[in-house]
Amino acid sequence: MSVIRVLFADDHEMVRIGVASYLTAQPDIDVVAEAANGEEAVTKALELRPDIILMDLVMPVMDGIEATREIRRQWPAAKIIIVTSFLDDEKVYPALEAGATSYMLKTSKASEIARAIRSTSQGQSILEPEVTGKLMNRMHHKPADLHDQLTARELEVLKRMCEGMSNQEIGDALFISMKTVKVHVSNILSKLDVHDRTQAVIYAFKEDLFTD
Repeated sequence: MSVIRVLFADDHEMVRIGVASYLTAQPDIDVVAEAANGEEAVTKALELRPDIILMDLVMPVMDGIEATREIRRQWPAAKIIIVTSFLDDEKVYPALEAGATSYMLKTSKASEIARAIRSTSQGQSILEPEVTGKLMNRMHHKPADLHDQLTARELEVLKRMCEGMSNQEIGDALFISMKTVKVHVSNILSKLDVHDRTQAVIYAFKEDLFTD
């Protein structure tokens, strides 16, 4: 069994102990290191190269947004899950733009965080429904010829990515195979020059690509 190596950054020791204890008890997850601030998170992330980084947002020395930005600058392939209490625009958008792959709330159950770790490690992006809603509310339609680097089918796939659909859900909605969905997603990431699904969604939101 492949074990997912996790770095957990949070300035509250009891939070780290509680979540780390649950995660380490999972047969496929190992918390290999903890960090009490953003600067420490950057150092340990670049040194250990964990499969997943759990990142709090409000921390001393360096906050989670800046830490996420710095990690992704030096290690573009890093997969970072924000775990925070905040859902306001001043936290959500900068965190995603900095390079966070997934966005979870601390009100989530430990089992939900474990599922997000597994999904994110496999290349999926896990966003709280409220976060997906915020992104969708910021988008509005523009003609596809503004983005003719994407095919019509790729635009359809990207739109459903923006709606928070998984590859399986996209395949079901468009009546195409999972293999075909993965090819389209890979092409979208390559053409938009982004590293993951979350960054593709941020691109769409910045370019005002979709809405009713």
